[in-house]
Amino acid sequence: MVSLVFFYGTLMAGFDRRRRLGIDEYLEYVGRGWIAAMLFDLGIYPAAVPDPDGRVWGEAYKMTESATVLRALDEIEGYRPDDPDRSLYTRAETQVALEYGRVETAWAYFYNAPLGGAQRIASGDYLQHVKFR
Repeated sequence: MVSLVFFYGTLMAGFDRRRRLGIDEYLEYVGRGWIAAMLFDLGIYPAAVPDPDGRVWGEAYKMTESATVLRALDEIEGYRPDDPDRSLYTRAETQVALEYGRVETAWAYFYNAPLGGAQRIASGDYLQHVKFR
């Protein structure tokens, strides 16, 4: 079973969203890394879309209580396991390239709705992007 989760937006350190969800105590920081995706700015949060040629930077965490964490994340990300086609984000296993060349499998949430005119974040780094917008 996958025990890691990857955050690339407002669930990363520096934002208050995880604490408000009540899941911080079930997460252990593993490291910074990237996933193969493209990143877009939706205004108040970002959206990652799988892309083999893109890089989206973020943070990997080990879940000490996976069921609790995933249940809370599914709700906040609008993921419906019983109806993924109607979900705002879908949860999928993906490869995360971590520091020192290590690659791990983690859960990540990918945007599942039309992007409209959303601006692509060329750096793939949401933290860097919000500092300069």
